Amino acid sequence: MPYKYEIHLHYLLFYHVFFSIFFTWYILNFGGDSQGYWRFGMEQVMLKGDISWFSYFGDGTTFILWLCYIPSQLMGLSYITGNILFGFLGFIGIRYIFVMVADLFPANHSVLNIPLFPTVFYFLNLHFWSAGVGKDTICFWGIAWFLFALQKYKSRWWQAIIALFFVYMARPHIGFALLAGSGIAILLGSEIKPTIKVLLSSAVLAGVIYLSSGTLEALRIEEFSFESLEDLAGKKVGNLNTSNVGSGVDLASYSWPMKLFTYMFRPLFFDAHNFVSFFSSFENLLYLWLSFFIYRNWTPEAIRDMPLFIKAGMITFIPVTLAFMNSLSNLGIVMRMKNMTMIYFLLFCFFLIAYNKHLRYLRVQEKIRYYQKREEIIRKKADTATPPPVSP
Repeated sequence: MPYKYEIHLHYLLFYHVFFSIFFTWYILNFGGDSQGYWRFGMEQVMLKGDISWFSYFGDGTTFILWLCYIPSQLMGLSYITGNILFGFLGFIGIRYIFVMVADLFPANHSVLNIPLFPTVFYFLNLHFWSAGVGKDTICFWGIAWFLFALQKYKSRWWQAIIALFFVYMARPHIGFALLAGSGIAILLGSEIKPTIKVLLSSAVLAGVIYLSSGTLEALRIEEFSFESLEDLAGKKVGNLNTSNVGSGVDLASYSWPMKLFTYMFRPLFFDAHNFVSFFSSFENLLYLWLSFFIYRNWTPEAIRDMPLFIKAGMITFIPVTLAFMNSLSNLGIVMRMKNMTMIYFLLFCFFLIAYNKHLRYLRVQEKIRYYQKREEIIRKKADTATPPPVSP
């Protein structure tokens, strides 16, 4: 990785620590379930009898409590320290994605003369929702780690298993979607040999089948359908998913395209109700702008040569988006939920643009070489056709 990019990882580390401190201030002043995880005040988790560390081991909320038990209950660390510890995991996730983009993208692209890389890695939401105690940080880190391992599966396959464990235990439906999406990406990939593709796809299929019953039980649903996932998502957001918390929207009256638009590209400036949503508007405006380039830059060659981690991330993004866009009617919760996978949509658009930009550059270079060779041939013919001067 060039030093001009490597130095940004140092900047991003300090930037992320700042957001862990800011996240602490924000939660202490405006509330959030993050405090409940660290201080064990989650009312939905009531244990009886002798309580130990493994009393909390389970999926969902109890898994986050299990992770917090030793540093919070046994070591007595403060809430801000817990946010910095979780935030460090979030930064590692950002670092995984940063390194893959630096190594695998063929070119950069600028908007208003601002290069997308590494600018997009300074986005507020990318850091804010991965800088504190909670499921969001664990899922973001776990997904990034899983895709980082998947990109070089031959040497990192064991890391993918560990990463999937954390994602699945924090949010079973996201872990299930990640595993299934990775299996589809492997089948669509051209960089994997057919025999290896069959083996990997079989392993993923076996994992999906094995986890399916446990996922249904953990989510308390009877089947995998968008209706079931929508109902689940609606229950998970609870009282926050209302119109009286400052950023509510009436999704029930929206058409399907408007629901998708709201989930992916709002809040915009006219929706901003605090400074977090105001700065998020800039990010969403960029998402919207880049999405216009998908059709123009969509080619079979670009999809074929797209890095495996983007394919898997994008395929995971689609069902998660379809499930949440019909159930979330609070823009604050939308920003939080889509942060796990929205970065892969951005990188998907970015890669399509960069790939075609690189192809245009190669075509120009090929034309330059062609005309240079042509001029050289013409010059040689002219030299051989000219008779030598007659000496007196």
